[in-house]
Amino acid sequence: MRPLTVLQAVAAGVAAARLARGRNRPAPFVPGHSGPPPQPVSVVIPARDEESRIEDCLRPLLAAPDVSEVIVVDDESRDGTAKLAARLGATVVHGAPLPDGWVGKQWALHQGVRAAAGPIVVLLDADTRPMPGLCAELVALLDRFDLVSAGPRFVCDGVAEQALHASFLAGLVYRFGPIGPAAASPGSLLLNGQCMAFRKGPMLRAGGFARVRGHLTDDVALGRLLAGDGWRIAFRDAGALLEVDMHESAADVWREWGRSIALRDVTGTGRLAADLAVVWLTLALPVARLATGRPTPLDLGLLVQRLLLATALRGSYARPGVGLAISPLLDVPMAARLTWSVLRPLRTWRGRTYGRPAVRCGAPPRRPDRSAAR
Repeated sequence: MRPLTVLQAVAAGVAAARLARGRNRPAPFVPGHSGPPPQPVSVVIPARDEESRIEDCLRPLLAAPDVSEVIVVDDESRDGTAKLAARLGATVVHGAPLPDGWVGKQWALHQGVRAAAGPIVVLLDADTRPMPGLCAELVALLDRFDLVSAGPRFVCDGVAEQALHASFLAGLVYRFGPIGPAAASPGSLLLNGQCMAFRKGPMLRAGGFARVRGHLTDDVALGRLLAGDGWRIAFRDAGALLEVDMHESAADVWREWGRSIALRDVTGTGRLAADLAVVWLTLALPVARLATGRPTPLDLGLLVQRLLLATALRGSYARPGVGLAISPLLDVPMAARLTWSVLRPLRTWRGRTYGRPAVRCGAPPRRPDRSAAR
């Protein structure tokens, strides 16, 4: 056998093993399954220049009986984010100037968690669209877990945007497996920072977002550190209760999600190389060979597997359509964008440019930042 064929076969086995974990997925969130939270819940939303999107996030939260307060941390927005949030009825925390060594979102979350009055904190991004009952389901899991994260249904406004987004999402599934099953180790854990819940006291004692102050991939960095500390962490499918409209176009998907999807700042060099190998050999290579009219039997098997995944991902989209069906055609450019993100990571986010340590390869340090936790 040719060396490339051997490598592809090995990569196919790795991908198949990760996909097979989907058979053990916990049940997704169901509206109305859990009763009201037993303690007050504070929702914290970091926001920087979110005037055009935050209203769809705030209105259902402010009307939700299971939410005690809604805090918007205005991270030096240059638009009317703070005024809109205050007019709608949210508590607005005007963020202090960004300290050296901090990434903006972590600094906003650090301030918001400390400002929260409730013993239970739910974090949501401004581009999320929560539905009634979301917070109750998140809080119910805190009886068994210390940190809960949830995956949404994605809103894509066009065929091209959905196709590229679904290709990136397939790449994540091939690298980490589906939402739900426990990670094999803290170093392979994946979380979604758009939606997380925890108890305030333990998070502050653990050092919170100060421990990942310099990471652009703050959610995964924090989850892996806390898992290493012994925290019990759950990642659930909340598609029935949460939607998110992350991007405005396919170009926005390419630029913004492609910027962070490599997880470069929380992944060692060896794991990054292995991830790229799996993506190129099992997703990109079969499509490229099919396009040239020279697919091997293994390529054809991998293409069938990819189409089955596209079918399985229908539940991850608010309006699944043609874009999802044709997403395998974009697996080659997706692999190229992922590779570029590994080799030349962007350090600019929301008008701020961060230093090279924010994208340096490697896992975050395990030692808690005791001074920041005080």
